[in-house]
Amino acid sequence: MTVAHEPAGLARRPRAVAIGTFDGVHRGHRAVIRAATEAPGPLTPTVVTFHPHPRTALGGNRVELLSTLRRRLELLADCGVEDVLVVEFTPELAALSPEEFAHGYLAEIGAEVVVAGDGFRFGRGRSGDLDALATLGFRTRTVPLVDGVSSTRIRQQAADGRVREAAGLLGRPLEVDGTVVTGEQRGGTLGFPTANLLVDPDLLVPEYGIYAGAVGDRRAAVSIGVNPHYGGTERRIEAYLLDWSGDLYGDRLVVELWRRLRDERAFANEAELVDQIARDVDETRSATRPVTRDTSLEA
Repeated sequence: MTVAHEPAGLARRPRAVAIGTFDGVHRGHRAVIRAATEAPGPLTPTVVTFHPHPRTALGGNRVELLSTLRRRLELLADCGVEDVLVVEFTPELAALSPEEFAHGYLAEIGAEVVVAGDGFRFGRGRSGDLDALATLGFRTRTVPLVDGVSSTRIRQQAADGRVREAAGLLGRPLEVDGTVVTGEQRGGTLGFPTANLLVDPDLLVPEYGIYAGAVGDRRAAVSIGVNPHYGGTERRIEAYLLDWSGDLYGDRLVVELWRRLRDERAFANEAELVDQIARDVDETRSATRPVTRDTSLEA
């Protein structure tokens, strides 16, 4: 998949373009993307997406992202997208008229078909929509919203620790994506060495607690919180990869969260803590990956 950050980075050719921010690439987003990948004609399936999030760029409001830009691009590639134009969302971009945006970003890459979710708006004062693009000569298609699926609802479920419900809306497990850094290394002394993750400060992290999940094909017991047994105050995300040993420092890990097992808490002594961790590991071995039937992508 080719990724460009300026229209000139993509060859001008006939394209079916799905346009939107697509944070998390959830089931509703994938319904829009599918409309582009399956558009009739010899058209290159393309996504035009925005970064940073428009609400952050315009209002300075912090938006807890469901995925990093890197992960978003990986998920778009999984959808069969061939090219992506990442448009930097700035106040200057938002001030463009719909016509200026259409000519400078869509026509410039050869867009012939443009698809978006119901309610999509763009341009100065959110004055542009798919009808406006149709008057400019583009063939357009509005994709209905998938009932009950929204980034806001997924964020709410994650904040409550309801990761299985969030997976049903995402069409895949909720993830935490970060780089392994040096931690306090207590896990190793307890017999459960963990990978301590540093995550993007704008990335959504679910409710504190202990989770069963996985890293790739390796199951992982995951602790998210402040480690109250040791009087911690800073948030830490630690993953214990079952039946694995080695050096992960500096590696990127995408950690799937399958099920919330329990709250984090302090114990009377370390022996009780170790016993509980062992039970968490046993539950992680028996946990099942959320099965999500993505009806939004069915014919």
